[in-house]
Amino acid sequence: MLLRRIAISLIATLVISVAYAQEHSILANGRDTISYRYTPITQPQAKQSGWRKVYNYFQQSSTDKTATKKFDISVVGAPTYSSTTGLGLGVMAAGLYRVDRTNLQVPPSTISLFARATLKGIYNVGIEGINIFKDNSDRINYRVAFVSQPTMFWGLGYDAAISNTPIKYTSNSEQVELSYYHRIYRNLYIGTKLNFDYIYTRKRDRELVAPLIGGGKNESLTTGLSLLLEYDSRDFIPNPYRGVYISVQGMIRPKALSNTQTNSWRITGTASYYQKLWRGGLLAMDLYVESNSSGTPWQLYARMGSKYRMRGYYEGRFTDRNMVTAQAELRQRVWRRIGVAVWGGAGNCFSSWDNYQWSHTLPNYGIGVRWEFKKRVNVRFDYGFGSRVNGRLINGFQVLLNEAF
Repeated sequence: MLLRRIAISLIATLVISVAYAQEHSILANGRDTISYRYTPITQPQAKQSGWRKVYNYFQQSSTDKTATKKFDISVVGAPTYSSTTGLGLGVMAAGLYRVDRTNLQVPPSTISLFARATLKGIYNVGIEGINIFKDNSDRINYRVAFVSQPTMFWGLGYDAAISNTPIKYTSNSEQVELSYYHRIYRNLYIGTKLNFDYIYTRKRDRELVAPLIGGGKNESLTTGLSLLLEYDSRDFIPNPYRGVYISVQGMIRPKALSNTQTNSWRITGTASYYQKLWRGGLLAMDLYVESNSSGTPWQLYARMGSKYRMRGYYEGRFTDRNMVTAQAELRQRVWRRIGVAVWGGAGNCFSSWDNYQWSHTLPNYGIGVRWEFKKRVNVRFDYGFGSRVNGRLINGFQVLLNEAF
């Protein structure tokens, strides 16, 4: 027992002496005092290659940092292509932020900046976003875009899109959208919206377009004022995993604030549904209806083939005052940040509800790949198909930010 105590005492004394020596002076050779401080040796970190830095940047970009950072933004540049715009280069920036970082139950606000130029002479620059206030009781949606686009135009109506030989002209537009929503009960919102649209063609193109637009003007300057009623239970607006979205909007374009001869109006209705099916699997469905008055400038008619609906159709080939589209999409996460999507749907463009013809309904289907650029913000690669016109299958490819709906 005594020996154990002596051994423990010696070990403790040795440990204390070593610790003391690491921080203080000791005697060497009985007379020389050497003072030193012990510093652990660390291995120098290997310098990262350029590819490793890029990999780490995008590896971290999909992490939601809005709880700790005031503003979380990532930037990516990549080639872009669609049948409407051709091959080009695009730069996209996506940002997430929270007005109230203490309440993580409210989805983050989003902002997207985009710039694109293509070999066909198209440029497109803009910014859009959704600002969600505290408790999700108020929202502001906004979009500003400047576009110059050489385009193909077949004329107005189904028959023109099928039979006419298209002309080429350059369309220029400046567009501003600003809307405000206030929650009146749970997921029910009421709001107002301001639209400013200035669309014009180059002087040398006006004679080409004139025969196809039935006497309409080549220049359109309008201001729209809207009332909106929405039910929105989506968990995250740019890429919902669950919820229902129903929207009804009524817009009037007063002639006093436009270059039109009469007042005009537009009514739109949207109904979307999102439901998880299994792990990583999601079903999304969308119904859209648009109706424009007879005094609406032809540049603002319903246009089939946008980035949201009837993907694969040349945007604006089927153009008329009214449009109805429906689509269903199955989205599946495959591996980490990679996912796939398949969809099917149909649409119809027509001059009036009295002239609606089921035989003019056009099919739409396609397949896509998703890459999660930021947390729940996807870059999508979609290849869409349509009907056969004069023996040729309509198809087109898109590279865009955020889901179609």
